[in-house]
Amino acid sequence: MLWTSLRLAVLTVVLAGGLNSAARAQDKLRIASGLAGTWENSFSELGQNAGFFKKYGLVLDIFYTQGAGETQQTVISGSADIGTGIGTFNTFGAFAKGAPIRVIGATHTGARDLTWYVPANSPIKDKSDLAGKTVAYSTAGSSTFAAVQAFQKEFGVTFKPVATGSPSSTLTQVMSGQIDVGWTSPPFAVDQLQDGRLRQIMRASDVPALRNQTARFMTANAPALEARRPLFVRYLQAYREVVDWMYADPAGVKAFAAWAHIPEPIAKLAPEDYYPKQNVLVDRIEGLDAAMADAVTFKYIARPLTKDELATLIQVPLK
Repeated sequence: MLWTSLRLAVLTVVLAGGLNSAARAQDKLRIASGLAGTWENSFSELGQNAGFFKKYGLVLDIFYTQGAGETQQTVISGSADIGTGIGTFNTFGAFAKGAPIRVIGATHTGARDLTWYVPANSPIKDKSDLAGKTVAYSTAGSSTFAAVQAFQKEFGVTFKPVATGSPSSTLTQVMSGQIDVGWTSPPFAVDQLQDGRLRQIMRASDVPALRNQTARFMTANAPALEARRPLFVRYLQAYREVVDWMYADPAGVKAFAAWAHIPEPIAKLAPEDYYPKQNVLVDRIEGLDAAMADAVTFKYIARPLTKDELATLIQVPLK
């Protein structure tokens, strides 16, 4: 009788463990990412394909948006648990208005990635030629918006910033003559920059103040984070491993090339030139005071966030 009871107890433990593992394997997070095809926004999908999130018992439901504003709205509404690539201005502004969002990481710190260009035959040869011209940014409050505002101050020229949406729609507007200077986030249009069809005019890194400033956040829906914090912690654990893999294993670049539908030599330029590893570390958040000052200048927030407000908003590293 004792032996039978012991066997039943062991069987119960084994079954419970199996059920817990099965339940954990079904844990899901909805991820909204901006600009499909960019290195920075590839980590969730490529990491899932390579099994990193499965190892942590997660299944990701990933969808892509047209930019930071749309991504942020999906997080605020609860349609997404996590949003990646959301500009600092947008984040500060939404939080100040009471939006249920929390920053759980950075997706980009620094400014080597964002690039502005003109067609090869453009009369614009240098930054001094920008006066009076139309210069693209994606959407209001985005990191491209912050950069074009900083360009005017840094270069001492006045031009007309114009919202043009995604890199693809921006290129169309540039090549059709609707706008003078376009923007891109590599690898999009890198081939045309390399073969001379387009000419680079500037990068966001031309503004020294942006080089060590977090440009884009990873945000979470606050109620979802409060209710299921361990899932978000596991997501970030896997995310860090994905970043390490993407920079250490040639298979990462190969997977990115296939995902973005670009040649491998172009794909290699992303981590080598535009996205150094230290710029995509999820736990690296810097330059918040300067970013908040700019957010005040451009009327995204009425005043800088207090220390207590920042402690509520910025929950990095997430524990």
